[in-house]
Amino acid sequence: MAEVELTRDGAVLTITLNRPDVLNALNRAVHAGLHAALAEARDPAVRAVVVTGAGRGFCVGQDLQEFREGADDVAGHLRSTYHVTVLGIRALEKPVLAVVNGPAAGAGLSLALACDVRIASERASFVPAFSGIGLVPDSGGTWLARRLLGQARAFEWLSTGRKLSAAEALDWGLVSEVVPEDALAARAGQLAQRFASLPTRAIWETKRLLDAAETATFEEQLEREAETQAVLTHTHDFAEGVAAFLEKRDPAFTGEA
Repeated sequence: MAEVELTRDGAVLTITLNRPDVLNALNRAVHAGLHAALAEARDPAVRAVVVTGAGRGFCVGQDLQEFREGADDVAGHLRSTYHVTVLGIRALEKPVLAVVNGPAAGAGLSLALACDVRIASERASFVPAFSGIGLVPDSGGTWLARRLLGQARAFEWLSTGRKLSAAEALDWGLVSEVVPEDALAARAGQLAQRFASLPTRAIWETKRLLDAAETATFEEQLEREAETQAVLTHTHDFAEGVAAFLEKRDPAFTGEA
């Protein structure tokens, strides 16, 4: 049984963490599978990516069985596994949706936060977990939580490690939608297909610009927007979008440059 399973539905690639007996805890084999999956996701024919978990959980973070003999060179372990995973998600030139079907804890929470959109089932939960074992959030958790929630709320949540319900996560803006457990797969498919139908290059550039906005001045961001817009006006999807608007029909974007 593969630790990470891939399925394709048209332009949507679904990456499923597949260790349901341990709530999809992460080990080196899972990271290797994720790295291979993210490489496949770079295929131009893939226009949206879903990340989810098999069984009752999304991902509960590091499998501590790997550290049974000690946690030597933790920094090196993070750099060679977790960093490659979350940086790979942020670098994908297409939207990435986390479909949180159950607990997302520790580095599994960071994995969900690294995605562009999060939807959750009513039974999902979100738990930082790190402070409970005397550690700090890693895998980008501090950077991502601060951007999503602001300094004060991120500090309170990450420091106390308290569990958020799906309803609380929605109220905080951590997820964009909460649906009944039995409706999650269908809703995730609808949302992923919607993103896959959009002008892929424009969606990627929006993602890139939002990441840059964190540290840019207003003038710098204006210039980035202007330069990006100049490039996008030469794409097939721009021409199709304008034609569809003038012809009063729905556009048929292809994601082509």
